[in-house]
Amino acid sequence: MEKFTAVFEKSDDWWIAFVEELPGANTQGETLDEARENLKEAIQLTIAANREIARRQSAGKKIVREKMRRRGLWR
Repeated sequence: MEKFTAVFEKSDDWWIAFVEELPGANTQGETLDEARENLKEAIQLTIAANREIARRQSAGKKIVREKMRRRGLWR
């Protein structure tokens, strides 16, 4: 599984969090632990949304979808 880089920044009373490699995966929390948990959910939601966008954009087109892992195709 690909590893992502989580970035946490203290801003006043909040922790701001985002993933460097995944635009759109960002959140905040009152504590660092809360920001970490919220970021896990943000990653899942961002990936799900990106999948849905890709499926809609490719509707009606002849395409091939294949599962991949970090160093190549699953095959």
